[in-house]
Amino acid sequence: MIPAQFDYVRPDSLSAACQALASDEDAKVLAGGQSLLPLLRLRLTYPSTLVDVGRLPELKGAHDRGDHVFIGAMTTHDEVLRSGVVKDGCPLVAIAAATVADPAIRHRGTFGGSLAHADPAGDLPAVVLALDGVFVARSEEGEREIPAAEFFVDYLESSLRAGEILVGVKIPKLGAGWGFHYEKFHRTAQAWAIVGVAAAVKRSDGSIAEARIGLTNMGPTPLRARASEEALRGVELGDQVRQACEAAAADTAPAADLHAQPDYRRHLAKVLTHRAVRTAAGAS
Repeated sequence: MIPAQFDYVRPDSLSAACQALASDEDAKVLAGGQSLLPLLRLRLTYPSTLVDVGRLPELKGAHDRGDHVFIGAMTTHDEVLRSGVVKDGCPLVAIAAATVADPAIRHRGTFGGSLAHADPAGDLPAVVLALDGVFVARSEEGEREIPAAEFFVDYLESSLRAGEILVGVKIPKLGAGWGFHYEKFHRTAQAWAIVGVAAAVKRSDGSIAEARIGLTNMGPTPLRARASEEALRGVELGDQVRQACEAAAADTAPAADLHAQPDYRRHLAKVLTHRAVRTAAGAS
């Protein structure tokens, strides 16, 4: 299907991009286009203007900034998963980025575009949520920071305001003693996750000192498995870990669709959380 008519602009600076968005309330940002272009072709969205930010160097790259890693919104998934800065400072992001779709999409799709799209079935939102990332947005009025817990509002809806562009994301470094894993269940490489689990686990003296768990596609937004996180604290690897992971689906609201019913997704969340936690903790 052919998209509806729209204007196209390619600003040469971030300030010009912000001006273009502010001048048209129906404008949309075009990044890698892997989510937006299919919506345009299906006529599920009708922007009057596309603001192409693909050539703005200030939106690209991963940078070590001491206590956190800053990943520019226009950094592609492939660049993220290959970045030494990301692998060293926030390895869970690199692990999850490697599972996004297939190589062709990873070379075009962008880190920030995936997050701003706010699809709960996307792999990266749950990861950034689990790591307590902070989103950096820019508009004509200036810059503001949005904690990940406040960024995802509803299905395909973020807290970005009209006229704002996602500049990048700050990912705090967790330091030594942490292990990471992303466990994903999906039909094919290109398919969205039926359920995914991002786990960061810190071990101390043979037990789990702290766990952070993000859930993919278990509600209208990415979620933290808070009940399992609390139940895992101080637990030694063994049957108690499995029992703690049984709480992973608590307070979730998974959807029913052609791929799975809610009860099946809840079952998957428990199983995948157990796998992800054990792998992150270094268990065989």
